[in-house]
Amino acid sequence: MYSMAVSALVRAPRTAVYRALLDPAAVARWRVPDGMTAHVHAFDAQEGGRFRISLTYDDPTRAGKSEGRTDTYHGHFARVVADEQVVEVAEFESDDPDLRTPMTMTTTLRDVDGGTEVEIRHDGIPDRVPAADNETGTRMALANLAAYVESGPPDVPSTG
Repeated sequence: MYSMAVSALVRAPRTAVYRALLDPAAVARWRVPDGMTAHVHAFDAQEGGRFRISLTYDDPTRAGKSEGRTDTYHGHFARVVADEQVVEVAEFESDDPDLRTPMTMTTTLRDVDGGTEVEIRHDGIPDRVPAADNETGTRMALANLAAYVESGPPDVPSTG
């Protein structure tokens, strides 16, 4: 198992970034590497709340960690501090016991000139997950998060 951290500047206030961390519709848009799509099955964004998310490769020849082309993971929110930090503990749904170890993802928000520094730290990543792939995917997700928050969430059509 290994750990790694990646950070990026998001040109938006911490409150806007924090909201995107806890909004399941936002998570489905930003927390997905290029070449994949996300499906949020469950997402109770509070301490102790549960989540379950699937990431599916667009390329039909890619193998997922769970089944077919999909990586599915589930877990819980271990810590939620408004506008500061979100800690998630997750594990892959896999037949491979080397992939079913708990991983902790800590997202920390800090005010910096020009916006918010977002640091995502992963601890307990299974050795079977290539470090370079994890880092690349995290950088893509942070770029997606920045684009999502900086442009503002998409307009939601009125139902009235």
